[in-house]
Amino acid sequence: MSQIAIAGAGLVGRLFAWALAHAGHQVRVFDARPGPEPLFDGQGAAAFTAAGMLSPLAELEQATPDIARLGWRSLQLWPQICAALSTPVRLRREGSLLLAHRQDQGAAARVLARLRQAGAGFALPEALEAAQLQQLEPALHAPGLQAWLLPGEGLIHPLQAMAALHGNSPGVDWQWNSAVIVAHHHRLELADGRRIDADWAIDARGLGARPALPLRGVRGEVVALELPAHGLQRPIRLMHPRHRIYLVPRSEHELLLGASEIESEDRSAVSLQTAVELMAAAHSLMPQLGEARITRLDRNLRPALPSNAPLSVAGTGLIQLNGLYRHGWLLAPALVQQLLEQTGLATLEIPT
Repeated sequence: MSQIAIAGAGLVGRLFAWALAHAGHQVRVFDARPGPEPLFDGQGAAAFTAAGMLSPLAELEQATPDIARLGWRSLQLWPQICAALSTPVRLRREGSLLLAHRQDQGAAARVLARLRQAGAGFALPEALEAAQLQQLEPALHAPGLQAWLLPGEGLIHPLQAMAALHGNSPGVDWQWNSAVIVAHHHRLELADGRRIDADWAIDARGLGARPALPLRGVRGEVVALELPAHGLQRPIRLMHPRHRIYLVPRSEHELLLGASEIESEDRSAVSLQTAVELMAAAHSLMPQLGEARITRLDRNLRPALPSNAPLSVAGTGLIQLNGLYRHGWLLAPALVQQLLEQTGLATLEIPT
């Protein structure tokens, strides 16, 4: 049994803590926030604000095939993780949809060309006739809508998964209001002057790892909606000349609406312009959203390195995982599993 000190209680930190605790290690987690629940103040773990789309094919528009391969690995791991959690977590793998209005055919053609060029070896988007789209998603009513199915993709409920990972990590010592300022081999140094020695230190602080890592924050903005019996079954992305807007069904009465990325470190509240643009785009796909109730406007910063590729390193007594950019829920299980296997400490494939 090893002593493990983890810096950061976001998604990566919680996955490490959960797996390591089940492997019998003594685990302590240190985080600057006051507790495990989201505050929706633009300051906490980016995982709480994320939509939870598991879309390796769609990400090929801008990401590399390596990202897609890691995403498929995570799509294999998430069902095993959720099955081993005693708390239910919404997870679906029924595909996702790319949509475009008729006037945006040019933008759609460019996106699809990039997906086909980068997606050698992957399942490709399947064009849907109007009747096929109506059968898959009767809630979508925009005339002239073009649609493509991305098979095998899916979604996870981030808030449920974050709570379940925290609540199902036996024996973990969660230390809140405990900001880590430096992560060394075998040691964490805290802002309050404490020095935490361990067999392994794990640095999963996201933007908190600055300035040691050249990270930048990429702003994401979301609108949480409530509409009973909305009928949407799959996550959808609307292809548009300026935006990549997504709409994700969280439950039978909840939806999350957002845009992929904004190159800004502004943590202030969501602007009127952003909210209007997002909601107008979603309303153009589902007119019934006019009756939806806005339950939350949220924003956060996602940690990204200059290359937009993740940093995943295991050395003597120190593991670092950071820079997951907008791919946190898509990449975290695969990268955590790689590092656990590399060090021989544990596995995410916990028997149920």
